[in-house]
Amino acid sequence: MHKVTSLVTILTLASVLLAACAPAATATEPPATAAATTEPPAATEPPATEAPTVEATPTSGGAAETTPVVPPVAGGERLQTIMDRGTLICGAHGTFQGFGFLDTAGAWTGFDVDFCRAWAAALFNDADAIEFRALSAQDRFTALQSGEVDVLSRNSTWTYTRDAELGLTFGPVTFYDGQAIMARTDTVSDAAAGLEALEGANVCVQSGTTTELNLADQFRAAGVAYEPVVFEDQNAAFQAYEEGRCDAITSDRSQLATQGQAVLSNFADHVILDVVMSKEPLAPAVAQGDEQWADVVHWVVYGMIQAEELGITSQNVDEFLTSEDPVVRRLLGVEGELGSKLGLSNDFVYRAIKLVGNYGEVYERNLATYGLARGLNALWTDGGLMYAIPLR
Repeated sequence: MHKVTSLVTILTLASVLLAACAPAATATEPPATAAATTEPPAATEPPATEAPTVEATPTSGGAAETTPVVPPVAGGERLQTIMDRGTLICGAHGTFQGFGFLDTAGAWTGFDVDFCRAWAAALFNDADAIEFRALSAQDRFTALQSGEVDVLSRNSTWTYTRDAELGLTFGPVTFYDGQAIMARTDTVSDAAAGLEALEGANVCVQSGTTTELNLADQFRAAGVAYEPVVFEDQNAAFQAYEEGRCDAITSDRSQLATQGQAVLSNFADHVILDVVMSKEPLAPAVAQGDEQWADVVHWVVYGMIQAEELGITSQNVDEFLTSEDPVVRRLLGVEGELGSKLGLSNDFVYRAIKLVGNYGEVYERNLATYGLARGLNALWTDGGLMYAIPLR
């Protein structure tokens, strides 16, 4: 009996050992993704180039999590790809009122946004045949280079380095701007004051922009000491300025005027200094290697400027269809083959004007409410710099 019991015990132990050595059932193995979550995700690592003074903020618009992967497009095929897709993908700002703003209802408005709508109208006779991507200053050019967007219309300054090194082709300047600086009236009471009035000041500035570089250049040239307080997002910079964490804030003059009125609790308590710290020609951009698509971007803008020169608006454009003026007839596609030379309908400018408006209408609709005078952005016939290359 003792021997039998011992034999049973040995057999039982052998079974246990065999079970322990056998591979576990698939159902009991933890998913590979679960194991991966025990490591810190790479996305949480700070970028190697990030300055320690930068205050990080999330990208606006909330589009990053749902942005679909866009198939790569071979050079020179962008226009055909857009036409086949049936929609234009436009990179815009998202939080810049007056230029590119996405409201809580999901509606896009703004000066830059309206040019996106004009391109869609010219292509599809539908100003709403468009998808917008809200892009930060840091990822806007990467999104264009990677093909995530077809065109960038996001208050971006045309510079030599961006043109030569980033592989971008800029379109016509749509807004001539200049960098300025704003301070509270209890810090600087006179708009005519120079940068010397800000000796030792903390200045809020957005990183990854020409604004940050210009700020350093101008204060250095003036021999004025200052402390930059750097943010990845302009809204965060304005909030910090509003909270008193900065003595002044710098950006394009247009942005100080529009965002200042929209964000600051009492805009009258602030002054934008007269000093102009830079030239900021703002222009749309496309990737290099797509000359035909770049031509479309160019000539729609020029067509909108030419329409304003001729007094053609979204309200009266149909009346001009019977004009005997050959310049008008070519512009609106009544005669000639301007559109077919670009691979478009000959009435592509008519579509843009009818559905969106001429340059002046776009300006008035989006920027006049903020008190931004046309200034350099007036037509050349009114002393400004807006001049359409002849459409003929």
